[in-house]
Amino acid sequence: MSKFSNFAVSFTIISILSGCLTLYGYGLLHGGPPVMLWGWLFVGVLVIFAGMSMAEICSSFPTAGGLYYWAAKLAPGDSAPIWSWFTGWFNLLGQVAVTAGISFGCAFSISAFLSIWTGNGYWLSPGHTIGILAIVLFSQGLLNTFGVRLVALLNDVSVYWHLIGVAIIFILLFWAPSSGSHQSVGFLFGSEGWNAFKGLSGFSLPLYVVLIGLLNAQYTFTGYDASAHVSEETIQARIAAPKGIVNSIWISLIAGFILLLAVSFALPHAFPVTINGTLYKDYSSIATDLVPWATIFIYAAGKTIGLLLVLVVIVAQFFCGMSSITANSRMIYAFSRDGAVPFSNYWHHVNKRSRVPVRTAWFGAVGAFILASPYMVNTAAYAAVTSIAVIGLYIAYLTPVFLRRINPTAFTPGPWVLSKTWGPIIGWIAIVWVVFICIVLMLPQYTPITRLNFNYTPIAVLAVIGFAGIWWAVSARKWFTGPKVQGTAAELAEIEADLSI
Repeated sequence: MSKFSNFAVSFTIISILSGCLTLYGYGLLHGGPPVMLWGWLFVGVLVIFAGMSMAEICSSFPTAGGLYYWAAKLAPGDSAPIWSWFTGWFNLLGQVAVTAGISFGCAFSISAFLSIWTGNGYWLSPGHTIGILAIVLFSQGLLNTFGVRLVALLNDVSVYWHLIGVAIIFILLFWAPSSGSHQSVGFLFGSEGWNAFKGLSGFSLPLYVVLIGLLNAQYTFTGYDASAHVSEETIQARIAAPKGIVNSIWISLIAGFILLLAVSFALPHAFPVTINGTLYKDYSSIATDLVPWATIFIYAAGKTIGLLLVLVVIVAQFFCGMSSITANSRMIYAFSRDGAVPFSNYWHHVNKRSRVPVRTAWFGAVGAFILASPYMVNTAAYAAVTSIAVIGLYIAYLTPVFLRRINPTAFTPGPWVLSKTWGPIIGWIAIVWVVFICIVLMLPQYTPITRLNFNYTPIAVLAVIGFAGIWWAVSARKWFTGPKVQGTAAELAEIEADLSI
């Protein structure tokens, strides 16, 4: 991979056209545009801190194992195996969950497109959406079987698709036929917008609503560790991978803010209003729509142009899910290389023709489908899946950063490094924020709590902790010694020779 392709993987997985839009309805129910827009800027800055702290570690250890390898190298004393073990399992949970969330969002978007196009709402039923999700994940898994060069090419295309797509959406939503219906600045950033959507989640405490409303931004800013996971396949990885992490975050921060601003500006402001044959009486009816951003596209730009914009989003989300499986497969491959995954000998395999870990790509795709399947009985499952992704990934992200701060002698700087003055400040701010947001995202997201809106995030997180903990206590502590180093000149020559044969 080139430097640009390395950046493209992380940028594509962050995918503002995926995270921002698929959780847009959640954002409307939890404070509306003011929470989403101010929250996007606030979370984005803190994520840059986290990304910078990870980037300097990546520059020192550019490996496919990424986070759990870093944890092993930076852990104090003899504690490397246990730190590495749990970091790896949280990373695996987050990787599978983020793949589920991304492809789940793509399936939602396809359902919305078919529903609007045909006029049949049954496309939005849980059964149809899960069926479409299966097709999406199968297609993404298939693309990941053909080699890293095809994936890299599609990721390169994805960068331009995202940036040009956001520009097109921004322009059309601002200058569409219904441009006179744009919301005011006060609605987007002030009390007017807050008052329009407050209370829709059932909670009356403003601070609580704001905090759980940050999921939209915090979920979108995930997946940038992909630059580390594909570093073993990247030219000049010690510079390219850390730059890929940081650049993907700040570019997404700017482009994502523009996207959220455009969609929120186009919200209807006069009710009742009929959109594509459906009557919307107030803001709550827009917020509770299954795919509100698609409804806004149709309202602002008309059915034909609106559907074309939905297609732009669908393609971007598909690229995003494909890249997520790429990063997922490399992490699982590296983790199984060290015997830390059940049936490791099977998963630790590189296809001799395509030279990619095909089996672990399908591991990620099937695992994502299983994690999303509760949507059949729980309509709030998507928000839970995204919360699981945030918690799993960010615990894995910041564990090496924490170890780097409490055990500085174990860290040897690479060519990309933070200053001695600002590095500790940036690192500790990121650590404190991640601990806080992980607690917040396990709290109830709607009230009253029912079977249909129950946030099962704590169950999934505890299940992984319990499984990994029991396996560690019973067996793994006796044989797991941490990541195995594989990369001497002789070893690489042997691998290449085997693959060539």
